[in-house]
Amino acid sequence: MYVVPPAIAGMLVLAGVVLGRIYADGLLLQLVAGAAVGSVGAGLATRRLPSWTAAPISTGLLVACTSIALKMAAGHAGVTTAFPAMVRDALVNGIPRLLTAMIPVESTPDTVVVPVIATWLAGLAAAEVGIRARRVLLGSVTPLLLYAGALYVVGPNAGAAVGPTLGFVALVAVALAVSARRAGTPGAPHGDRRAGTAGAASGTRGAFGGAAAGLAAVIGLAAVAGPWISGQVATAPVDPRQYVEPPQVDSLDESPLNRISGWMLTPGQRLFAYQPETPPTGRSKTARVRLAVLSDYDGVTWKVGGVYRNAGRVLPEAVALPGAEVTEVRQRITIAGLTGRLLPAVATPAELTGTRVAYDADTGTLIRPESLINGLTYTVTSRVPAPDLNMLPTAQSPAGDAVVRHLTVGTGVPDPIQRLAEHLADGNGASYDRAVAIQEFLARHYRETADAPSGHAFPNLAYFLFGPRGQGGQEGTSEQFAASFALLARLTGLPSRVVVGFDAPAAGGEVTGGDAIAWPEVLFDGLGWVPFDPMPSSDDPTPVEQDFIPKPSTPPTTPPQSSAAAQAPAPSVSTVVAPSRAAGGVPAGVVAGGAAGAVLAVLVVAALAVVQLRRGLRRRRLYEGSPDHRIAGAWLEFTDALRLAGQPVPAHLSATEMASYAARPPVPARGGLLRRAAPESVVAVLDGAPAGSAEDDPRAGVAADRGPGAPLAPLPPLDELVGALNTVGFAPGAADAGQADRAGAQALAYAAALRERRSWLRKLWWTVHPGPLRWHR
Repeated sequence: MYVVPPAIAGMLVLAGVVLGRIYADGLLLQLVAGAAVGSVGAGLATRRLPSWTAAPISTGLLVACTSIALKMAAGHAGVTTAFPAMVRDALVNGIPRLLTAMIPVESTPDTVVVPVIATWLAGLAAAEVGIRARRVLLGSVTPLLLYAGALYVVGPNAGAAVGPTLGFVALVAVALAVSARRAGTPGAPHGDRRAGTAGAASGTRGAFGGAAAGLAAVIGLAAVAGPWISGQVATAPVDPRQYVEPPQVDSLDESPLNRISGWMLTPGQRLFAYQPETPPTGRSKTARVRLAVLSDYDGVTWKVGGVYRNAGRVLPEAVALPGAEVTEVRQRITIAGLTGRLLPAVATPAELTGTRVAYDADTGTLIRPESLINGLTYTVTSRVPAPDLNMLPTAQSPAGDAVVRHLTVGTGVPDPIQRLAEHLADGNGASYDRAVAIQEFLARHYRETADAPSGHAFPNLAYFLFGPRGQGGQEGTSEQFAASFALLARLTGLPSRVVVGFDAPAAGGEVTGGDAIAWPEVLFDGLGWVPFDPMPSSDDPTPVEQDFIPKPSTPPTTPPQSSAAAQAPAPSVSTVVAPSRAAGGVPAGVVAGGAAGAVLAVLVVAALAVVQLRRGLRRRRLYEGSPDHRIAGAWLEFTDALRLAGQPVPAHLSATEMASYAARPPVPARGGLLRRAAPESVVAVLDGAPAGSAEDDPRAGVAADRGPGAPLAPLPPLDELVGALNTVGFAPGAADAGQADRAGAQALAYAAALRERRSWLRKLWWTVHPGPLRWHR
């Protein structure tokens, strides 16, 4: 009697351990453990009372236990709903919300009520059968069902529960062993020893017979079910969430891009109040508040296409970008006139309090299961990444199945739009170059108007891009600008999406319909989603026809000359020049020479200005500021030298790997392209020279622009620079002035050695190249 009750309670608690793996905190395990101990304890306390009294007593205790559990969960989750309404909502919606909740699940009243009640009922049944009726094996059935239910609810969202399963089996075995020993104890009256002996023998035979029958049943069950069970070991468990429909939204919230034009027509309409609880960073007067991310386009509508899961206060963490600084922004938002169910928030939300939400993890879009109401106030904590945008010029966009969703445009793309995309992609091989070309084209050629009609299907965008001016063409709201950019980007192979949001006052204030805006984003490797701004750059855009006119398929032919013109003799040179001289004009040679001299003077002045600006930049980098700042400046001087030498600067290499990469001198190949060390056969094929030729052999250290046979000195080491940079990266503030001096000296020595490998013309271009002035702005 002292072993079976704790064993049953332990089985129930292990079910809570398994289920608690998908919860965000440990409150569920505490509540399940309390229900397990309470139900088994109630059954143990009432075992000597009539059996019909057990159920009413246990039911009363269940109500008390459930009420305590709901109050604890409400306090833990910050739920302020009245207790009767909260209980009713939890009991009615407990099962669907448990199965649609986003993992990790927060312990709220509606996500803990079902496990607590199920644990209590399983404990009540196990106590009645296993303790009162002393049928331990049958009493273990309900804890086993509870344990299997916990495994089913977890599904593939957690690893294999090997430890809890072995513990469950051990508790069942201990309980059975103790009950079997108690059953074999003699129980005859003391007055008849022979009867007691006979009873003991009979009991022993019965125990052995029962054990043999049980063993035979286990062996038969293993023979029948063993192959099926072994085949399921490597199979992923079924997720019950696929059978439950998550919260849905209507067309208004599925495609809020259509609402832009309506908001533009009522710019003074109050939508919500934005108040940052953390001081704004930077000099921007506005803060971008996101309403929805639209990832799907079928040629008719841009849609969210999200799967919303009920979420608690803590939302799933976004994928971290390597090397990106993350700023935490906490904001309080009060709804005023915004309708629908979409909740505005700064991207990317990480925590939210004040209202129930459902969350689409793929897009970061928030909805409220109930419609928005005026006065609704909630607080959002967002984590805003700041990737190194200096890497954009060399960043590439991903491809493959993972981004098919962001490249799909539907069928029936109009030919003019397709040709425009090809026109903008022509000559822009890099992903960033294509995106900038699309952005500048839209900003230069189109006008923003607040009263433009809504629409972003193929016909609407075709009319926006090519329609006649003065008749509604080539003008629109941010809806058409963002949708056109995203469509053209997808047609040029760039994964893109459209975001609908607002330009809220950075210091806080009212957000109105006039603050609504849509903008496009493009996905880059290592940088994530990068926003672009295709909105007009001037009030007088250039007509589209000047930049995008279909080229004639054949060049125009020269019109035939008349017979009189053909027979007339051509004028002599003296005849053409004479009138000019007679008129007293300036000779053409003087004009040409003066113009050439002026252009040369301008170029010389520009070159001297670039040289002076670069010297000032080098001085600020290497000799001003803290040691950390000077070391970072030395690293920039080193990377600038690589770029001036024509070598790509891979973004994925660490400082040590970059130093090894730079230690191998580049070889200028024919045609001015730089190559790294390659097998002789490859070099021979590229150069058209026989394999084994010493000319331009990287291993022989010969540069084509220095003449054959001219050996190159080895490049200076970069160990001090790399060590100092690692110190700055991993121990900010630990570097001293000596390290900064040595790092700067190595960077300058490397740049000088790399420059010496150039021809005299490339050395001159190295000196006056304006690139270092803008590469790291």
